[in-house]
Amino acid sequence: MNRLSTSELKSYRRTGHLTVLNAFTGGEIDTAVQDAQNWAQAEIGRMNAEDKAWYVEGEVDGRPVLRKLDNPVYLRPAFRALARNADLLARVEQIIGPDPQVLFSQLFFKSPGGGGPKPVHQDNFYFGPNDIEGMVTAWIALDDADEENGCLYYADGSNQDPIIPHTAPAGEPFNLLVPDHLMVDYEMTAAPVPRGGVSFHHGNTLHQSSDNQSDRWRRACAIHYANGKTELVQPALSYDPTVIVTF
Repeated sequence: MNRLSTSELKSYRRTGHLTVLNAFTGGEIDTAVQDAQNWAQAEIGRMNAEDKAWYVEGEVDGRPVLRKLDNPVYLRPAFRALARNADLLARVEQIIGPDPQVLFSQLFFKSPGGGGPKPVHQDNFYFGPNDIEGMVTAWIALDDADEENGCLYYADGSNQDPIIPHTAPAGEPFNLLVPDHLMVDYEMTAAPVPRGGVSFHHGNTLHQSSDNQSDRWRRACAIHYANGKTELVQPALSYDPTVIVTF
C-alpha cells in the first residue's frame, strides 16, 4: 500500500497542501470522466431555471455546460470508487486520523475557454468543524490542471493561521470568499496537478483557482474527508448529514 513519506507529511504540515502524482490509473480516471459527462447531461435536462442560473456556465459546441455538481461520491458509484481507493484512504488517515468519512464532495467542470475562477477561500470557513485538524480535502485531477486552464493556487503556510471572515458577492450567497483587503499579506502560488494526481489541502489553507483560458477541460473532484470524531458545529452553509459516506 502506498503511503505518504515522513518528508511529505512534514511538507503538508508546513505548507498546508501536498500534491501526490499518479494516485489513480488512466482507466480509473477515464471511467470517472465518462460518468461525469453522462451525469452532467442528465442533470442539465432536469434542472429548472433557478438551478441553471447557479450551475450552468456557458456553452461548449453549442451545448450548455455545468460549473459543478455536488455529492458525486454519494450519488455516483464511479466517484465512490475513487473515494474508497485503498491508497487514497491510507494517506487520508495519515493526515487526519482513523475512520475517515466523506462529509461532502464536488465535481468541477471548468470548461474550455469559459470556466470561471473560484475566489480565495478556506474550506473550514464553509464547514465549521469542531477540530480544524480533523478534515482534509483531496482534490483529484480528472484532466491535467495547469496555470493556463485553471489549476489551484495556495497561500503556503496559511493552514497555521486562523480562519478569516468571508463575505458573499451580491446575488451569490453560496460563493463565500476572503475579501481582497485581508489577502495583502499572502502570496498565492500555483500548484499544477497532472491527470490522475491528487492535491491534499488543509481546511484552513487559503486557496483559489483561476479561469480556464485554454481550449482544454479542467475537470476535478474535490472530496472532503473528516475523521470519525469530527463534526460540523458551525457551518457557514447547511450540509445534509444523510449524504455522508462511510467506509
